[in-house]
Amino acid sequence: MPKGRTMIRGHGGNIYAMAKAIGCKPGDFVDMSSNTNPIGTMTGLLDYLGENLGAISVHPEVDSRSLVEAFATHYNIEAECVLPGNGTTQFIFAAPLALGSKKAIIFGPTYSDYEGACKMHNVDYGYAMANEFNLFQPDVPGLEKYLNKIDTVFICNPNNPTGSLISRVNLSKICMEHPDIYFLIDESYLPFTDHYEENTMIRCGLKNVIVLHSFSKIFKIPGLRLGFLIAPKAIIERFGYYYEPWSVNGLAQAAGHYLMNNNRMLYNFLRDTQSFVAKEKQLFIERLEGVSKLSVFPSEAPFILVKIEQGSDAERLCNDMADNRILLRNCGNFEGLSGQFFRISLRGSKQNAMVAEKLRGIFA
Repeated sequence: MPKGRTMIRGHGGNIYAMAKAIGCKPGDFVDMSSNTNPIGTMTGLLDYLGENLGAISVHPEVDSRSLVEAFATHYNIEAECVLPGNGTTQFIFAAPLALGSKKAIIFGPTYSDYEGACKMHNVDYGYAMANEFNLFQPDVPGLEKYLNKIDTVFICNPNNPTGSLISRVNLSKICMEHPDIYFLIDESYLPFTDHYEENTMIRCGLKNVIVLHSFSKIFKIPGLRLGFLIAPKAIIERFGYYYEPWSVNGLAQAAGHYLMNNNRMLYNFLRDTQSFVAKEKQLFIERLEGVSKLSVFPSEAPFILVKIEQGSDAERLCNDMADNRILLRNCGNFEGLSGQFFRISLRGSKQNAMVAEKLRGIFA
C-alpha cells in the first residue's frame, strides 16, 4: 500500500454485505445503524429529482456556483466563504493538506474519518477523550493541556456516537484564545437539534474556524453526497488548491437547489424533524428505564449511545439483532469505547418502540 494511505476502517456495518450474509434484501432490515433523518426526505424532493434525471446526461456546473450562491443567501453568509463538496468527507480528507497540519488533536470518542485523514497525510495526532463517568461531556477547559504545539483540532458537534454538544459560547472562547490553531467543527448533526441557531459556528467570523455542514444526514440523501465547507476566504483559497472540478454531481446540485429554494417547506421540515427526534428519543430512553444491564447516555443527536453493563457484548447483540432483521451500530471500533457500547439511530415510532421492547426482553 502506498505510504500515507489508509484502509476504510471504523465505519458502521455494510447493509449490503449483511443482507448477502444472512440471505435477505437490504430493504428487509430495520436499519437503526445509519444516522439519517427518521422522518425521511423533504416533501417533493424525490419527485423533483425524478423530473430532473436528465441532469446525468450533461456535465454539472463545474464549480456549483449557483448552488453556492443559493446556500450563502439562505444562511446569510458570503458566497466566497463557501465550498460545496462530494459530502463533507471530501473536506475532512483534504483538511490536513489545505491547512498544512503537522500535529492534530481529535475530540473523542468520535467519527473515525478525522483519524483516517490524519493517517492518510502522515499527520501526528492524538485524542482528547471524554469519558463515560462524565456522560461523555467534553471537558472544553481541560483541552488546554492538549494544545501545546498543536496546529489543528477536529471536533464533531454534536458528537457521533456520544451525542454530546458543546455550546457556541464555549467553542468560541477556546477558538478565540488560540488564533494560531485551526478548529475544524463538523456540524453534521446540529440541524437535528432545536438549538441550531444558538450553537452553529457558521457565522462566527473567526479566522481559524472551519465549519462542515452536511445535507446527507438531515435531508436523508447520503447516496447523493452533498456537503459544504464554510470558512474565511483565506482558508477557502487554501482548500481550493485541492478542490476537484465537478465535485458535486448534477443530481446533487438539483437537490441542493430544491432545498434552498423552498424556504417555508424547509423551515417546516426542520421543525418537524427536531420535534420528532426530541419526542422519540425521550420515549426510547423511558422505555429502557429500569433495565439495570444497560446504561443509556444523554444525547443531543438523532441517535443514542448505550452500554451493556453485564452479560452480552455489543458484537454478539448486533449479530443476534441482525438475524432478526434489525441493524444496530456496534461501537467497539470507536477509539475510546469498549466492546460493550452500541448506538441506536432513531427510526419511525413503531420501529423505535419495537426495538426498545426487544432490548428490554433481552436484558431484563
